[in-house]
Amino acid sequence: MARPSKYSSVNKEQLKILCLKGFTDKEMAAFFKINELTLNRWKKQYPEFCKSLKEAKEEADAKVEKSLFERANGYTHKAVKFFQHGAKIISQEYDEHYPPDPTSMIFWLKNRQPAKWRDKQDGDLNVNIAQIIFKVINNEKRETIEVIA
Repeated sequence: MARPSKYSSVNKEQLKILCLKGFTDKEMAAFFKINELTLNRWKKQYPEFCKSLKEAKEEADAKVEKSLFERANGYTHKAVKFFQHGAKIISQEYDEHYPPDPTSMIFWLKNRQPAKWRDKQDGDLNVNIAQIIFKVINNEKRETIEVIA
């Protein structure tokens, strides 16, 4: 008789939280004390499990994508500073501004528009090698004729 499956004991909400925290499949499997192969088998065996896992990962990816976009463009958010004046602590709300980040811009553009923003530009490599060899040989013959004459 086979061992009972641990699938029923997996908390689906906890699984979503792990995805949102960036856990990999391997890390999630370790968290639930199962093998990664078991997790992959569950994805095939239980379509609702696979769907919820995929949706949670997409949500996490969207969060990172939004953060990268904000970092590339710059953003402002509310923040609080605390000061001490004598024995009194004073809080002051203010707008914290982060300027656009060139590294984030480059990363975004290279991935979103690779043909336009990649480092290496493709040249035309469709040159006929026979034509190049012929030109080199032809030039050498001319030079030889000129030296002899």
